[in-house]
Amino acid sequence: MCGLEQFKIDLMALTAEETPLEYVLDDVFFAALEDAQVKSGSLHASGSIRKASGFYELTIHTTGTVQVPCDRCLDMMAQPIEADLTATVKLGTSTQDTDDDIIWVNERDGLLDIAWPIYESIVLAVPIQHVHQPGDCNVLMSEKLKQLSAARSSDADAQETIDPRWQALTKLKL
Repeated sequence: MCGLEQFKIDLMALTAEETPLEYVLDDVFFAALEDAQVKSGSLHASGSIRKASGFYELTIHTTGTVQVPCDRCLDMMAQPIEADLTATVKLGTSTQDTDDDIIWVNERDGLLDIAWPIYESIVLAVPIQHVHQPGDCNVLMSEKLKQLSAARSSDADAQETIDPRWQALTKLKL
C-alpha cells in the first residue's frame, strides 16, 4: 500500500492517554488501495486510539461523499457517507480469537495499518441501492428506460389475454 504511510500507527510509541487521529480521504487514498471498488471520494475521518491494559481501543468516524454509479442511468453520482469504525487492537503472534472487532498486530512490528479497515467501513456504509435525486438522472438514459419499460408492459398485457378455448372455463368459477 504505497503512499499510505500516514495510516500506520506505531502502537509501541503510544502513551496511556488518548491519541487523536485525523485524515483526509481523497482520490489519492482510493488510488493507493489495491482492489478498491470505490475509486473516488472526498471524506474526512477523525477519531482516536487509546491504550488500555493489554489492548488498544480504536474509534474512527468518517463523513463525506464517494463517487458511485447511479443504478438507473449509470452516471457517476456523489453518495453521502457516514461511517463508524470501532475496534479492539491486540498485540500477538497468533490470532486465537476470530472476532471481527479485534485487529491483531504482530508484536515484533507493532505497526497498525488502519487504511484498509477505514476503507471497509466506508464501503459498508454505501447503500445497496444508489440513485440520483428525481430529475438528476441522465435524460437520454431515462428516456430509453421509459421506452423499454413501456414496451415490456405492453408485452405483458398481450400475454394476459386469455385463449378463447379457455375463456369458457372462467364462467365455471364461483
